[in-house]
Amino acid sequence: MFSCGKRREQRGEDLYTSVHAMAIRSTVVDMEPTKHVPLQRPQQQQRKHSVFDGEILKSELKSIGVKPLHVLTIWTYVLRHVDTEAHDVPGLPHAAVEMVKEKFSTLTSHVLTQQTSADGSTTKLLIRLQSGQSVEAVIMRHDAGAGKYAGGPRQGGPRATLCVSSQVGCQMGCTFCATGTMGLKGNLSAGEILEQLVHASRITPIRNIVFMGMGEPLNNYKSVVEAASAMTGRCFSLSPTHITISTVGVVPRILSLPNDLPGVNLAISLHAPTQELRSQIVPTSRAYPLHKLMAASIFYQKTSGRSVLVEYVMLAGINDSEEVAKELGELLKDQKVVVNLIPYNPITTSTFKPTSQEDCTHFQRILRENYGLRTTIRQEMGQDINSACGQLVVGQTPEPPASSLLHVVDIEELCKE
Repeated sequence: MFSCGKRREQRGEDLYTSVHAMAIRSTVVDMEPTKHVPLQRPQQQQRKHSVFDGEILKSELKSIGVKPLHVLTIWTYVLRHVDTEAHDVPGLPHAAVEMVKEKFSTLTSHVLTQQTSADGSTTKLLIRLQSGQSVEAVIMRHDAGAGKYAGGPRQGGPRATLCVSSQVGCQMGCTFCATGTMGLKGNLSAGEILEQLVHASRITPIRNIVFMGMGEPLNNYKSVVEAASAMTGRCFSLSPTHITISTVGVVPRILSLPNDLPGVNLAISLHAPTQELRSQIVPTSRAYPLHKLMAASIFYQKTSGRSVLVEYVMLAGINDSEEVAKELGELLKDQKVVVNLIPYNPITTSTFKPTSQEDCTHFQRILRENYGLRTTIRQEMGQDINSACGQLVVGQTPEPPASSLLHVVDIEELCKE
């Protein structure tokens, strides 16, 4: 359960929410026999805002002379009580009750399907928005206490990371990514992003958030900043250091991020050490050349004081050679970064092949030993339900799972300073 007013170290309580779908109503027009009356088109019921669209809710409360502090009152109550309408929250002024009833829903989305991987580590949620479009969110479970560290037991225990979507589809067109094949269908509101956390928290307590689902987060900047700010606020109480925002490289927004979301982690989807190669893998990178992206990354490191997570998908015969590894090492050697090598997950629209485990390990060894870069190989989770990196797309058939790689760490360990 979420609690407003104080932070909780233990987030093991259940989160209760209610789900409301918007209905479509048709207007029936009687036809007189003596004259023609044109049939009216079916009228769609006015869409309501999510109660978790906090800035809109504050604005509407102010417009009727009600203090915006009631946003926390509403959020606290609806997060604790199942099947509660936002306008039924006790203690709300009468004017607020009527306004909320007319313009807001407790939830504007609902979980359409829920799939869990065979090993139980990953759960993918297909979430239907009131627009009729869908997005996917993925819960990844990790046991921080598994294995040994420095010859002794590892500290920590089970924890879960939620991968959220920020857009329906994506316009960035990364050639290895299934989401890019959808094109951009629309941006999510801050409330629709937060509702993914609400839905997931009913399944398991969530400790970390990664904006690595569908969409380019920094192309929906306002909603992402509002949602992430709410996640670290009094109701959801997540630590900023447990939130990671990933980007292909929207340079102006990277420069704004340290001021707008202090303490959060930045991940850059790099995938190549040269502009020429990167343009082949990430076509939209032509808009923000590599030298400008690296300058923005260095600015972020210096301004925020935090490391940048460099994501690098391994494509056999494309960007995984020893020569390319050395080029990447030269590019990053003086920066405060963590390189995360990502095994490629096959999708139906691409002919790329995954790099072998041996070649991944060799690539990692070059970066570590020759350039002193902290480099990990990502554990792939949820491939059997199409929820691994690059596989999120609405309406495709799952691919056969590929073999997992070693050197397993989760996002929280990657982002430790």
